[in-house]
Amino acid sequence: MLNFIHTKKLNIYKQLKLEEALLKNFDKPFCIINEGSSSSVILGISNNISDLVEIEKAKEDKIPIIKRFTAGGCVFVDKNTIFVTFIFSKKSLDITFFPEPILRWAENFYKKVFEIENFKLIENDFVIDDKKIAGNAMYIKKDRFLLHTSFLMDFDDKKMKKYLKVPKIAPKYRKNRSHENFLSPLKEKYSKEDFIQKIKTTLKDFFMIKDCNFSDIESRNTKFSTTYL
Repeated sequence: MLNFIHTKKLNIYKQLKLEEALLKNFDKPFCIINEGSSSSVILGISNNISDLVEIEKAKEDKIPIIKRFTAGGCVFVDKNTIFVTFIFSKKSLDITFFPEPILRWAENFYKKVFEIENFKLIENDFVIDDKKIAGNAMYIKKDRFLLHTSFLMDFDDKKMKKYLKVPKIAPKYRKNRSHENFLSPLKEKYSKEDFIQKIKTTLKDFFMIKDCNFSDIESRNTKFSTTYL
């Protein structure tokens, strides 16, 4: 039974803390879909802020800078980002709990969502042709893992250029392309409603689904790694 939460406009900081609590305090499987957030810059747990973020510009515009508890790169998110998170234990998903098998499982799931040949996983990103439509980050702890994916329904190239520095280490397939030439918005192929419905329909092909919300989840003390910078 997969516990399913669908929410809208949940602040990404609150979402990350919720995910961290679900990962660390429960053994149930979860899928969370959140439609958008207020604008924020999110860093991976091992990222160096000065290498990746235009700190003063973000502070001037009151853009929160958050370090999440998972690995992965630095991203700018906003109302046009759709977040999809999977949390599993070994007893609920029979795959090897290492990054490559986890990403390949997710690729197989989303292939059934997109139903197009040119969707695929390249390095740690989901792409259509050679353009990024979503980035992934994960956390693996013994017999439990979390994978969150940020899908770009649309993106603001000007804001990305303003708040994010060009990373010194980037995916090889990026080939030094600008955000505008490297990213592809999903709005060119789907409405937000249609895309989310396709995810929900595909989930039912893989799992028995139990709808729930935050009030259904028991509150427990958690030592959070997610933090504002």
